[in-house]
Amino acid sequence: MRTSGHQDSRLDARIRALHDQAVTKNQPLYRDPKTGYYVLTAQALLDKGQCCGNGCRHCPFDPEQQSQAGRAQPS
Repeated sequence: MRTSGHQDSRLDARIRALHDQAVTKNQPLYRDPKTGYYVLTAQALLDKGQCCGNGCRHCPFDPEQQSQAGRAQPS
C-alpha cells in the first residue's frame, strides 16, 4: 500500500509506529498522542474509494488524485 502522507518526514516515529500498529491490527483509526484526536489510517482512507481532498495525514492517493479532489499542492 502506498502511503505518501505516512512517509512525511515531519511525522515523528511514534506517530508512524501507532499508524503501523493500527494497520497490523486491522483497525481504521489510532489516537494521536499529542492531541487525543483519532486519525484514519491509510488503509481506512483507501477503503473509502477516493481522495477527499482534505490533506489527510496518511493519504494513500497520489498527488494527481489529491489535486483532482481539490487538495492544494505544495509549491
